[in-house]
Amino acid sequence: MIRLRWVNLQKAVEVENYALAAELRDEINKLEAEYLAASANALVYENIQYAFRLGQKGRHKVFVYSGVICGMDPVCCISSSLRESACIDKLTRGSNQPFYQVLVDVHVDPDLLVAYVPEENLLAPDGPNKGRFDHPYLSFLFYGMDAAGDFIPIKQLREKYNRPRHEVPPIDEDA
Repeated sequence: MIRLRWVNLQKAVEVENYALAAELRDEINKLEAEYLAASANALVYENIQYAFRLGQKGRHKVFVYSGVICGMDPVCCISSSLRESACIDKLTRGSNQPFYQVLVDVHVDPDLLVAYVPEENLLAPDGPNKGRFDHPYLSFLFYGMDAAGDFIPIKQLREKYNRPRHEVPPIDEDA
């Protein structure tokens, strides 16, 4: 797009149409600024640090249901109307924080299968949590449970979010 504009700019200068050349110059400057801003944003999101990992169990701070992380976004990615109805802007960190797709335990809330939760509303368990957790999507997204009670995400899920496999050393019961 920018290259085409440069060609058009050169042609405008050659035929001495300076008004068009000025318009094209301004348009090129605007496109370059937008490109730089988008590149900077992409870099920020590429290096974002998530507090939770795929397969990790957690609890919602407000609604107290337990869940398992099955996806993550660097910022809130729902529509503005949903953001408004969920009062996202009233959160301490607003929409500019990681949001997680969370599988909700069907024993806690059988009507809520997946929730979209801001990082500030998630709590990690204090220690290993090998308690019961059931959800119809578990076998599609996870291999099984690790020694800490978290779930091991399948390769496709890890690749989708570019996350490494989290290895928990086995718990030595003799120690």
